[in-house]
Amino acid sequence: MEVAPLLLLPLLLLLPPAAVAAGGESAAHPGYAHGTEEACGVAVLPAPERREEFDGGRIVDISHYYRADMPAWESAEGSGEFLRLARSMRNGSDIANFSELRLTAHSGTHVDAPGHVFEHYYDAGFDVDTLDLAVLNGPALLVDVPRDKNITADVMASLHIPKGVRRVLFRTLNTDRKLMWKKEFDTSYVGFMKDGAQWLVDNTDIKLVGRS
Repeated sequence: MEVAPLLLLPLLLLLPPAAVAAGGESAAHPGYAHGTEEACGVAVLPAPERREEFDGGRIVDISHYYRADMPAWESAEGSGEFLRLARSMRNGSDIANFSELRLTAHSGTHVDAPGHVFEHYYDAGFDVDTLDLAVLNGPALLVDVPRDKNITADVMASLHIPKGVRRVLFRTLNTDRKLMWKKEFDTSYVGFMKDGAQWLVDNTDIKLVGRS
């Protein structure tokens, strides 16, 4: 699997597609394929281009999109309303749309910061922006884990992951049970046991672990 590198883009103030550029042509957002077109005299809004390739490789997006009924840690009520339009242009009372996003940092598909499980790292400010992007991005090995157990040292040994592999995605029973599609948080999910994690550190070159 090829995971695309993270792109850090500057925030730009873009002219609307109907704005006239130098030379008399319409200026359009580069993500729009053809700008604003008309069908039967009715303006059709342009659709943003979803790029699926980067740097010669295909981007495979395995993340879950956010939903109100997405499970939340130790909750039976899901995530609830997490996105609202706090200010809107629709009635002409504002100059821009302002969205408000409120949800925990550990919702849906996410990466945990070092400070998530180590108090001294949290106090020292080890957030996700302290993680190495070279570790987070690149080819990854997808491995099916036995469906009847957690990831223990014995399970890790049985997977025979080759030396040199740095990123592994473990596909578990969680995927088969579709736990991310259940509103109520399920505490019986498959996870790493302490001896399994220690075996990984002692016997492999893995630096990035993903679990589904």
